[in-house]
Amino acid sequence: MSQRGERRGGIHVDQSDLLCVKGCGYYGNAAWQGLCSKCWREEYQRVRTQQIQDDWALAAKLQREEEAAYASSHTPPAAHSAQASPGQPTPPGQPTPPAQPSLGTFSKFEEKKTNEKTRKVTTVKKFFSPSSRTAAKKESQEGKTPSPSVVRHASFETEKVSKEFVEYLKSLQKPGREIHKQCRAFMVSMAGKKDLGADELSECVQDFYQSLSDRLIGHYKGSSESVEAVMDQVEKYIMTRLYKSVFCPETSDDEEKDLVTQARIRALHWVTIQMLCVSFEEEIPEVSENVVKAITDIIDMDSKRVPRDKLSCITRCSKQIFAAIKTTKNEPASADDFLPALIYIVLKANPPRLQSNIQYITRFCNPSRLMTGEDGYYFTNLCCAAAFIEKLDAQSLNLSTEEFDRYMSGQTSPRCSGNEGPDLTAPDVAPINPVLAQLNQSLDLLSGLDVRNDAVMSAAQSLQTELLSWPDNVQREVSGILEKYPLKIHPRNVSVAIDANNEDNDNLPPPLTPQVYAG
Repeated sequence: MSQRGERRGGIHVDQSDLLCVKGCGYYGNAAWQGLCSKCWREEYQRVRTQQIQDDWALAAKLQREEEAAYASSHTPPAAHSAQASPGQPTPPGQPTPPAQPSLGTFSKFEEKKTNEKTRKVTTVKKFFSPSSRTAAKKESQEGKTPSPSVVRHASFETEKVSKEFVEYLKSLQKPGREIHKQCRAFMVSMAGKKDLGADELSECVQDFYQSLSDRLIGHYKGSSESVEAVMDQVEKYIMTRLYKSVFCPETSDDEEKDLVTQARIRALHWVTIQMLCVSFEEEIPEVSENVVKAITDIIDMDSKRVPRDKLSCITRCSKQIFAAIKTTKNEPASADDFLPALIYIVLKANPPRLQSNIQYITRFCNPSRLMTGEDGYYFTNLCCAAAFIEKLDAQSLNLSTEEFDRYMSGQTSPRCSGNEGPDLTAPDVAPINPVLAQLNQSLDLLSGLDVRNDAVMSAAQSLQTELLSWPDNVQREVSGILEKYPLKIHPRNVSVAIDANNEDNDNLPPPLTPQVYAG
């Protein structure tokens, strides 16, 4: 075990691995093949343009072959011989061969060119999305009736966001009216594109972001801060209204990826802090509180509609992780400390629809937020964490294949003893999680409170019974006392003043007469 602990160096990702593979300095994204949003759009446009050119060249080649086949099938045998030697004159007495019916062929050619120009080029999607919409899924979508959510009235939240957006644009005066006009026109255009794939919907939204941002910077001479503030409000308004139709669309495989990731995280429930070399200790109450808040924040991401709000949840979760590491180490956390801790939080939280939320942010968030800043950095690390969990194996945790397979199958669970790693000789007892220990303590406290509550309720019922019987008891006691000590009323005695003229008092002596003595 000690050799294993010495051999392990923890999960390490160079900061250069988070940047765009083209070296432009912006953060990359696994969904964009390691490119940033700017380089990905340029590469996407280049590949799409090349694909369109190849399709045009193929269409022209097929058209020439079709024209040749059509001409050979509608030319008489005599005309074949005449065409074989075009330099020879037509023999006398023979009619001139009829002209080739090129007019009809040319009209068909123009029609095919128009169809080629208007149809969607879906081959380019395979360059970036191997699991894109298939032809069978497209055919199944054609036969479906419109979803009731398409004609559903706007929710309370949508109406609230619309009112807030209008109030915000009023402060911008003339630019605000132009922005509102552009947004309304874009929403009308998106109403007819609900059947497009996720990549096409993302392209439409990102094109609108880019055109509106360029217009604000070029035409209205807005500063970068003011333009960013306006674009945040535009994103909030648009994505709140489009959320139900573009989040985890039926034309994508986001739901299948969510189920796979969720099952994968459930199977990895046994992974411990020591295996990931996480740099915080949950035994510390403050750290345990930070961990609970981080799990709550990453789970809360699914309840938000706006990509910026989802990014805010990721940022809050990441800051709680940094706070937990700082409390444990008594020093600021490094990038090497952050990623293993984030992986641990994701494994413990098992966020709902993790892949759908990542794809939603990637497709419809304002690209400037993903390319730079703390939001972009934390989001890139979350993508790395999700990719690591998908590819996590025995070597990643420095376990043998047999140990890893036993843990994954649920036959046994690792028991951590300090920093020595998993003790395979110990009984199958899961490591004590401080959060679970606190939960058990709370359950015990609730059990004691339940017993005390029963005692209080019993005493209250007894008191109620006593209160109901108290008037009768008092009445009986009063009656008993009255019977034992009956009340007797004596006649009233009239008091008489001593010096009053009362003829009935003849026996009283006469009053004293004052006498004066001479000195």
